[in-house]
Amino acid sequence: MYRSQFSVGGVSVQLDGGRGEDVTLVPPLEPFRIQTGISDVNIRVERIARLAPASGRRLFDSGTTWDLSQGNGNFQFDFTAAIFGDRPIKRLLIDSRFRQATLQMNEQCLAGFPFNIEPLGYPLDELLIMHRLTQEKAIELHSCGIVRADGTGNLFVGHSGAGKSTTTRLWTEREDVEVLSDDRIIVRRDDAVSQVETSFGAADSIPGIEILRLRDRSASPNGHYAQDDKKKKQMRMYGTPWHGEAMYASPGSAVLARIFILEHGRGNVITRLSPSQAVAELFARSFVPFHRHEYVDSALEFLQEVVDTVPCYRYSFEPDERAVEKIFHFRD
Repeated sequence: MYRSQFSVGGVSVQLDGGRGEDVTLVPPLEPFRIQTGISDVNIRVERIARLAPASGRRLFDSGTTWDLSQGNGNFQFDFTAAIFGDRPIKRLLIDSRFRQATLQMNEQCLAGFPFNIEPLGYPLDELLIMHRLTQEKAIELHSCGIVRADGTGNLFVGHSGAGKSTTTRLWTEREDVEVLSDDRIIVRRDDAVSQVETSFGAADSIPGIEILRLRDRSASPNGHYAQDDKKKKQMRMYGTPWHGEAMYASPGSAVLARIFILEHGRGNVITRLSPSQAVAELFARSFVPFHRHEYVDSALEFLQEVVDTVPCYRYSFEPDERAVEKIFHFRD
């Protein structure tokens, strides 16, 4: 029996299979590889001679490479490729709590595919983590996370084209920072999960992915952050493997000090958002499975907790070094 384990955003996943290639991690996941005794999600990989087209009640169809069905209390994710029509190349069967799963690999498709089909190749890896987060106080946001040398964590949230990659470039040119991701960050309660030691050595050999590290990782920000002069629990932001144009992806994490909603504008203007405004802006830039109303309700409830804990601002900025200087000297 072969085994691999990794952790993204405080969610640990274990793969078990009869062959080494059945538990191979795709290159973006290698920096997130861990070794731990107990995992949050356990997946058994098995090979099936032929997978029939999807059955059961259809919940979601991406229109491209995957769809989601439900039957017998379990979820079924089917992944397809155009050259094979509606036959799945792999199928993930997982319980409603997203804890125990079987990943079935279609040998009929494997034999005819011109390249290897990795078990957890995108988008399966992100879909797995995104759905598991529905069971926890956590959410994935379309954002870049930047940690300054003193440990201060700033989150810059924005739609595609809002300036996340530009913000990443400006900050890395300005000072020594750690970029957790330039496109997708997971935010969760700081007290909801114990930190897992991650091996960074494997990341050094992954081409095309930069990981910036703080010289002193023991540095940390103040013990708590306040909004409206009330002591709140801390939130922590985590890097993910799903990078953007700047290609930063780190398994690191940091306590979250501020959240900025990015938009292009004039004069580098920072405006404090009310809690209701902040929740609406963050929800519009979040990755939430919309096929179940309870997932949406849980996400909104957690985002309310986030904005009650972390100050949220709209940042209308111009894409030059003055945008960084504005935040460098900014005080809540």
